[in-house]
Amino acid sequence: MRMRPTLSWTPTEDLPPGTTDLGPVADALGSGGVLVLTGAGISTESGIPDYRGEGGSLSRHTPMTYQDFVGSAQARRRYWARSHLGWRTFGRARPNTGHRAVAAFGRHGLLSGVITQNVDGLHQAAGSEGVVELHGSLARVVCLSCGDLSPRGELARRLEEANAGFEPVAAGINPDGDADLTDEQVGDFHVVPCTVCGGVLKPDVVFFGESVPPRRVEHCRELVREAAALLVLGSSLTVMSGLRFVRQAAEAGKPVLIVNRDATRGDRHALTRVALPLGSALSAVAERLDVPVGGPVDGREAAPASL
Repeated sequence: MRMRPTLSWTPTEDLPPGTTDLGPVADALGSGGVLVLTGAGISTESGIPDYRGEGGSLSRHTPMTYQDFVGSAQARRRYWARSHLGWRTFGRARPNTGHRAVAAFGRHGLLSGVITQNVDGLHQAAGSEGVVELHGSLARVVCLSCGDLSPRGELARRLEEANAGFEPVAAGINPDGDADLTDEQVGDFHVVPCTVCGGVLKPDVVFFGESVPPRRVEHCRELVREAAALLVLGSSLTVMSGLRFVRQAAEAGKPVLIVNRDATRGDRHALTRVALPLGSALSAVAERLDVPVGGPVDGREAAPASL
């Protein structure tokens, strides 16, 4: 099933307004068996902007599509130049209160699983286990020819060596780790090939227009079938890759709860949408349930909002 390259969504129906009542979320978590689905909004407090919220990156940036990446060497040069610069900053992001709260709920046996649409690895850094990375991870690189997987840090080192002196100043960073650079700043950035076969390297993430691996989708569907409820955190559910699980849960009669400041494409399927900032909302829920969220993970402070 292909991930639709839908970049925006406008409500075509009257949706119920958001609330500030966290009671239903606390009740669902307190009963256990909750499957969490997260989007870019949970990472904004770590300094990574989302796509569609206030000040979202889509107002200035069009994400790379799979078709453009595989079809154009120049598109790949532009992508890797921007992504290489973005990785320097993106890789320094640290889990925030929202990530830590999700990890705490998991440790206390309240969750049946975590699915994230994010590629930043912050749930794992916060201590969540068994996270399903629906769209992959920027921390890995895959060869499109031989399928070899390698660490992103290894590629970063090779790109540094191949592009000595590449130090442009980016206008911003995006949820996919792509920095905003002009064509002039990209210049003649040198892209390196796979060390195994010389093929084209791609981040091990699902680009817009690319297929989410069917086995991964089926695994997520099984998690939905096993869950008592679905809790969506920080996702507009604009793309079908996440919305389909909301629809599946609703069709099965499972409660769907959403915490997102703006309206989402899944609101009509939800029992409630809480329109509050995620960090404070999840902290309040954790306090109600007597679940300590804790401070920085492994001694690492959360990244500043200006990242």
